[in-house]
Amino acid sequence: MDSTTVLVLNGPNLNLLGEREPEIYGSATLADVENLCRVACNAEGLTLEFRQSNHEGVLIDWVQEGRRGIAGMVVNAAGYTHTSVALRDAMSAVSVPRVEVHISDISAREEFRHHSYLTDVTDHHVIGRGVAGYVEAIQWVVSRRHR
Repeated sequence: MDSTTVLVLNGPNLNLLGEREPEIYGSATLADVENLCRVACNAEGLTLEFRQSNHEGVLIDWVQEGRRGIAGMVVNAAGYTHTSVALRDAMSAVSVPRVEVHISDISAREEFRHHSYLTDVTDHHVIGRGVAGYVEAIQWVVSRRHR
């Protein structure tokens, strides 16, 4: 990965997008999300690195791998948003623009979803905008490059 790469990381159960609770997350699949992100990156001359894991340690390894030298990082930590101090600590070591994304509005859902361990260690937040929020996050990363 290099300074033209946007790293998009997806946490647990996002591989089930389009199947799991479509009334909350919509009908788009993770492949659809990847395609949206690829189109957004290509339009800006950027390279997309798009990954998903159900495993906390794998996500932490990827955060550490991308912590410097890339254009930016977009993270939908899914359920780990509300539980993972370890992921938060990894994100705090990142020196590139970091965006937290959530498809649903976590503040309008169950009480346990209201707290995010990532909010104070990310630079921007796109919450409750559906899968289009990923594109908004990439556009925010692009805006940081032109400053």
